[in-house]
Amino acid sequence: MFKIIDAKFLAPAIKRFIIEAPRIARKQKPGQFVILRVYEEGERIPITIESSDPARGTISIVVQSVGKTTRLLNSLQAGNHILDVVGPLGKPSQIENFGTVVVIGGGVGTAMAYPSASAMKQAGNRVITIIGARNKELIILERELRAVSDALLITTDDGSYADRGFVTDKLRQLIQNGTRIDLVLAIGPVVMMKAVAEMTRRDNIRTVVSLNPIMIDGTGMCGGCRVLVDGKSVFACVDGPEFDAHKVDFEVLVQRAGMYRDAEQRSLAAYQEVESKSKEEACAISPGGER
Repeated sequence: MFKIIDAKFLAPAIKRFIIEAPRIARKQKPGQFVILRVYEEGERIPITIESSDPARGTISIVVQSVGKTTRLLNSLQAGNHILDVVGPLGKPSQIENFGTVVVIGGGVGTAMAYPSASAMKQAGNRVITIIGARNKELIILERELRAVSDALLITTDDGSYADRGFVTDKLRQLIQNGTRIDLVLAIGPVVMMKAVAEMTRRDNIRTVVSLNPIMIDGTGMCGGCRVLVDGKSVFACVDGPEFDAHKVDFEVLVQRAGMYRDAEQRSLAAYQEVESKSKEEACAISPGGER
């Protein structure tokens, strides 16, 4: 059992947890993740480690409510426990002085981009960070990223904050303006990472993406996280999660990501029905405890 020390929403449906996990905190490096399970019969899901505090013995993760498990996880509060938290898993990010590094975070991928941006800055790089979300409410970690970036560029799909557009618009501007870019690291929705890869391929800019496919055990045994890279099958959990973006077969990645969509939707619908009934029953009880 892993105790939740703190749990706060950063944005609607996006919550940061600080979890007591001293052994993971001592070994965690940027780019690595954990696999957690909320309860005995629950599914295992991979979540990137946002940061760790070895002295305190804690790690922090950021979770967006999408399916049943993430919605259930985001219902937990400080003082609650998570049944299993296994990690750190995956290969750490390659951190060195490349020169100018552009770190791109889309949506909740911003939380995953933050530790890498911070580490790249500490390694002596000039860090340009681009983050984007659908609207102003969903922009997260702006203050933290501004502190570790030489420049922070922000976009929103609807123009409700900063510049209207997509993260790829800002990347395109940097390239067209002749900005020297030695490495691009993109983390977020598959469609965003694919668009970044296509853009940088034309100018032969080294680009790395962090993949988060379906995982079960995180040790390469189940094969659920199999992805096609440079024409070969590899496992995101042990060979990644970061790969050369220009070698990733994004079409196969999209297909595999949708394999269990119907089952996931049925599971979420059943959970929401139970959740709704629980709320109705709670509202029907008077302050005195009588119906």
